[in-house]
Amino acid sequence: MNLTESLRVAIRALGANKLRASLTMLGMIIGVGAVISLMSIGKGVQASVTAQIKGLGSNLLFISPGAQTQGGVRTQAGSAPTLTAEDAEAILTSGRVPQVVAVAPEQANGGQIIANGQNTFGRINGVTPEFEEVRNFRVAEGQFLSKEHLDSRSLVAVLGANIKETLFADGDPIGQTVRVNQVNLRVIGVLERKGAQAQGNQDDIVLVPLTTMQTRMNRNRTARGGQTVSTVYAQLVDDRSETSQAAVQNIGELLRERHRAAQDDFTIRSQEDLLATANQITGFITLFLGSVAGISLLVGGIGIMNIMLVSVTERTREIGIRKAIGAKRKDILAQFLIEATVVSVVGGAIGILLGAGGSSLLNGRSFGGAGTPPMQTLVTPDAIVLAFTVSALIGLFFGVYPAVKASRLNPIEALRYE
Repeated sequence: MNLTESLRVAIRALGANKLRASLTMLGMIIGVGAVISLMSIGKGVQASVTAQIKGLGSNLLFISPGAQTQGGVRTQAGSAPTLTAEDAEAILTSGRVPQVVAVAPEQANGGQIIANGQNTFGRINGVTPEFEEVRNFRVAEGQFLSKEHLDSRSLVAVLGANIKETLFADGDPIGQTVRVNQVNLRVIGVLERKGAQAQGNQDDIVLVPLTTMQTRMNRNRTARGGQTVSTVYAQLVDDRSETSQAAVQNIGELLRERHRAAQDDFTIRSQEDLLATANQITGFITLFLGSVAGISLLVGGIGIMNIMLVSVTERTREIGIRKAIGAKRKDILAQFLIEATVVSVVGGAIGILLGAGGSSLLNGRSFGGAGTPPMQTLVTPDAIVLAFTVSALIGLFFGVYPAVKASRLNPIEALRYE
């Protein structure tokens, strides 16, 4: 009996017990659908986190202060007041770090923002004009901070989208005054909406000139009297790993020399490092979700084995007749394996369609209330191929025992079976 004939007989046998075949497929449908849906959620989380990290800027290094020791106790990373705007300038202009094309120092703080009879709490960041390009911030209204604002320590501010909506929901904020930590600032611009990222919601932010922040709002200084910054963003010429590694080494040597420190009092991270860490975590989440859903595939496979064993028992006389008229052992084995595989593959195909459809329904929906970012799902070809392949293998694996049992039946005893 050739493959085509075996397939035809398998479909006819399954069609004779439509309800039983459908219930057998149900386990595979649920299992494959769950695998596709949960893996698409995991892949969506991975894609979302990757987009957020890339949204911080292009080819960035993040340079932050290190830890400090007080009374024999080492504090958390970022607490040492060691990094200055002069360090950032030296990275760009010293000629010792040719991989860097732009730098943007930042002094971050938090505070109450009051205007127009409203108030809110947000992040107050002192930045330079280069911040706009390095960190991919764009102005939706008005203008961004300029070099003139920086040089003159101007009392001006650029508002994030959420801050603008909270304080000036029904009006134009440009030219209006906001009070930030007891300092009056004139609004000159509003940023485009960026949403939540790895460093928090980028729309709950107020940008002021770095010099204004350092002289009016946050006067922290290093041990040598320099005015500190909380982060320096260094933009590289390209995204190659070799470029990033060389830049990290050169910046480290330069800062150690400038700070005259025996050990690093700063930390340098790259977007590559952040992406690797994020992908490792989200990859584990995806694997975990897929494994949980895979349990239902195992249950579906057991169901296939059970039904095939019942089928062998019911068709014992049929097997005896086929053997009596010349069917070989391998023909009987192939027949029942094909039946198990057809059940599994058809169920898997339906499960893929349902899983992909469910993922599409979940994509873009928010389940956490107002302000919660929408869920992102991503159905990838590798997930579909994996689910379909596993469903076919499960059909083969769990169909082997019933098929072998059927092929070993003695034709004389099978013909006598009632």
